Amino acid sequence: MSSHHSHLSFAFGVLGNISSFFCFLAPLPTFYRVWKRKSTEGFQSIPYVAALFSAMLWLFYAYMKTGETLLITINAFGCVIETIYLAIYVTYCPRKVRMSTLKMIVLMNFVGFGAIVVLTHVIFEDEKQRIKLLGWICVVFATSVFAAPLSIIRVVIRTKSVEFLPFPLSLLLLISAIMWLLYGLSLKDIYVTLPNVVGLTFGIVQITLYAIYRNSTPVNNDQLPEHKDDVINDELETSNDDEKKIEVKVDIEIVEKKEEERDDKEKKQVTEEKTEEKENINSNKKTEEVIKGGCEV
Repeated sequence: MSSHHSHLSFAFGVLGNISSFFCFLAPLPTFYRVWKRKSTEGFQSIPYVAALFSAMLWLFYAYMKTGETLLITINAFGCVIETIYLAIYVTYCPRKVRMSTLKMIVLMNFVGFGAIVVLTHVIFEDEKQRIKLLGWICVVFATSVFAAPLSIIRVVIRTKSVEFLPFPLSLLLLISAIMWLLYGLSLKDIYVTLPNVVGLTFGIVQITLYAIYRNSTPVNNDQLPEHKDDVINDELETSNDDEKKIEVKVDIEIVEKKEEERDDKEKKQVTEEKTEEKENINSNKKTEEVIKGGCEV
């Protein structure tokens, strides 16, 4: 253990690593379903692109500051797992969405991150100034990421339903924010502390809302955009089933029509054959009459 860490900060850092580890693994069921169904089902890639960018920023910050091994370990894992999520997403998303996602990854995680790396080295020569600039960039972005649950909070209040506010994940996020807040305070690192104050606030709000509305009857069935996509996909599956039924019905009708045409053709052919036979018989009679008439003359 580095002398830069006290026993207390090390303990908070380890607990922060454990809680953040499980937070990073939370989307696994979603991506397992994507892999199994070979479809992204309308889910958005923005949260995962943002999570990768955030992990890259904190990894760079920890590298620049030195001695921040616990920040490096969890954010290195975050970079790996978020990259895997995005690889699965890009593989199974529609072509148009794939192109927009790849553009977003290039702009944010390559161009944006590269620009930050260059700026921190070009604008300031002093290492402390570089860390200060990078630290505030991390604070701004991490705070915006922590503010993302506002949409969920709004839906919970409007619907009086905690259907899309899973308690285990909310509790895990709250614990993670507390651990990293205490870690930042113990090291007197304002850049780690500030975003987790916001995270702690939103975590408490989510847990409070869960306690208030967990036994409430929902006033309507409003859903989050991601879950609306699930409904849409269910409707699409139903629609596809209906289309298949229609196709089968059309195929049956085509077969029946072909059989009717074949029967009509056969009937027509039989009629023509009978007509020909009658004409042949009449022709033979006429010939016989001519012969008879000739004989009589």
